[in-house]
Amino acid sequence: MRLRRRPSLDTEAIQENWQPKLYARLIALVLLAAYVIAFVLENRRSVPLHFVFATANVSLVWLILLSLAVGFAVGILLSQLERRRRRRARN
Repeated sequence: MRLRRRPSLDTEAIQENWQPKLYARLIALVLLAAYVIAFVLENRRSVPLHFVFATANVSLVWLILLSLAVGFAVGILLSQLERRRRRRARN
């Protein structure tokens, strides 16, 4: 029966395993998560939202995220309409 040797902890092996892009992404992800948590905690109070015929109390963070989602969707739809308009103009 053969026993395997334990790999030595030489500096070359440590340098080969060092992945700076991975650690940079991990740090960026942790910072982004911390920012999102702080954003939610700062904007959790309830605010009145006035519609034309009604008023509702909504958490401010949900109002901001809903506005962001609607703006993003409208931007995508407008870009699709512009692309379709350019295709028709070429034909």
